[in-house]
Amino acid sequence: MIIAHTIPELLRLRKAIDAIVGFVPTMGGIHAGHLGLIQEARKDNETVLASVFLNPKQFTEAKDFQQYQRDLTRDCQLLREAGVDLAFVPEIAEMYPENFQTYVEVEQLSKCWEGAARPGHFRAVATVVTILLNIAQPDRAYFGQKDIQQVAVIRRMVRDLRIPTEIIVVPTYRAKDGLALSTRNHLLSTEDRKRANSIYGALSAVMAAYENEVRDVDDLRHILRETLARGKITRIDYADIVDVQTLKPLQGALTDEAVALVLVAAHLGQTRLIDNCLIPAHKNNRADLTRLFE
Repeated sequence: MIIAHTIPELLRLRKAIDAIVGFVPTMGGIHAGHLGLIQEARKDNETVLASVFLNPKQFTEAKDFQQYQRDLTRDCQLLREAGVDLAFVPEIAEMYPENFQTYVEVEQLSKCWEGAARPGHFRAVATVVTILLNIAQPDRAYFGQKDIQQVAVIRRMVRDLRIPTEIIVVPTYRAKDGLALSTRNHLLSTEDRKRANSIYGALSAVMAAYENEVRDVDDLRHILRETLARGKITRIDYADIVDVQTLKPLQGALTDEAVALVLVAAHLGQTRLIDNCLIPAHKNNRADLTRLFE
């Protein structure tokens, strides 16, 4: 694996690649979910490029940025073992030089849910991903379902700015008890980790109710929130069922052809986790997820 630390270095190496390139952007703290994205990229492309850049502009609280898992040596070793051909590992000053003042904002999709809870977060995401796609120029870029609103924002940005990269959405990788894999999971206490699977338990309850012909969105929403409440969650930021395209809350009865998105953001102790699923449950696969955001 070749490692590039600067943009000119990456541009030079990228120019020399005459092959289909798949790109997996990360903020480090590499875990099995990231490795799953790399595996998907490895299957589809001749060359795999990954980035490790802990983007400070995505964090609304300094404590969250300081607590984020950092071990670049370990991350690079895991990327190398996963079959990454080229890694881009820039310093903050490389990505945001002095007097940096240009940002990308996806207006509507960035305002709700995570955008409301973390002001400025999606502006930072859209900006850094635009920079990375511009310099890496991948044929495909891979993102996980767990950060589904991020996927929606990036897909809209790519479409609106005519960036010629195909966005691939990979289903959420989970622990055996259903907890979505996340770099934040290591912050959970032993007791909070035991309770964390209640988030997926609530999503599963909604999926099961839908399979049992419950179609009224208010009924499904009630099942979601009641199941979360029984899980002894410290605090719920949001738990709702929304339109998969607009992210606006749904009302009334779902038709058999409809696809809805179930969103949860919850705190266990001091750790904030997010998760989601599509209903009907069989839509939680790579082909359908990618198609929904084309």
